Amino acid sequence: MGNNKIAIETQRPNRDIRDAFFDELYEIAKNDNDVLFLTADMGAFSLERYKRDLPDQYINVGISEQNLVNIATGLALAGKKVFIYGIAPFVTMRCYEQIKVNLSGMCLPVTIIGAGPGVTYASDGSTHHAILDISIMRPLPEMTIINPSDPIMASAAAHLSYKSKCPVYIRIDKGVFPALYPSDSDFSDGLSLLKKGLDVLIIATGVMVHEAFKLAELLAKDSIDAGIIDIYRIKPLNEDLLISYFDNKTKLVTLEEHSIIGGLGSAVSEMLTDRCLCISMMRFAMPDKNFELYGDRQWLHKSYGLDMQSSREKIIHEYGKGMIK
Repeated sequence: MGNNKIAIETQRPNRDIRDAFFDELYEIAKNDNDVLFLTADMGAFSLERYKRDLPDQYINVGISEQNLVNIATGLALAGKKVFIYGIAPFVTMRCYEQIKVNLSGMCLPVTIIGAGPGVTYASDGSTHHAILDISIMRPLPEMTIINPSDPIMASAAAHLSYKSKCPVYIRIDKGVFPALYPSDSDFSDGLSLLKKGLDVLIIATGVMVHEAFKLAELLAKDSIDAGIIDIYRIKPLNEDLLISYFDNKTKLVTLEEHSIIGGLGSAVSEMLTDRCLCISMMRFAMPDKNFELYGDRQWLHKSYGLDMQSSREKIIHEYGKGMIK
């Protein structure tokens, strides 16, 4: 993904994550007519300017995600820099074979933008929930996975994927979230230590990083000092940097809005096993079960035990109240 410093000059502190990405992509495409944006009949308010000003660089293929990938493949082979966009489970699971054979198999620089990771589309039900996407995209060779946690990072992700020579999958949330990073942040490391802690280290991704701060505040009431790491590039995972934040007293917690199987927690667990590191770890994610409930995002978190109060209680039960400093 390169080591260039990403500097975004103008950003509002609170901004829609998806808008931040598309606004920056517009600026990129405006200066490079080889940048093409393809959508499977999926829109966004921030795309209206792109459609209006760059009509020759915008293609709506209709509700046909498999064809979306095939068209992107041909355009990429012709030298175009292609971004494809759809609801996360549809643009990954529905066209998985095309992604595997075409994009991963030929290492084509196509960026897959999956809108609505986790249970973003909460009330639309399980068909629209993206809680398996990391687990199926992670095994694909040459595939980079980025999960922005704030609008600053979302803007930078547009540049990171634009410069990539291999396929990139971006889990892009929607909604207004406060900025966690200054506007001149360098995201080349793939992860950042946002808060130091003596007792437990919370490793989170995407919008769950904001929930991690809530969890840290709850744990502080129980004399547990929690640190927070934001892993925004899930693959390739920067293992050396992550391990540098561990010591022989480290207790880990992973936090993600994804299935307990195959996501961030699995990636960290695999790393610990491969490195022969004996470190205590708890994983907080969506349980391995069918989701049949409808409601808003926070209600679903509570219903499936992913709310921060439930997480706090499990951590205290497992690690003890008032950890040894």
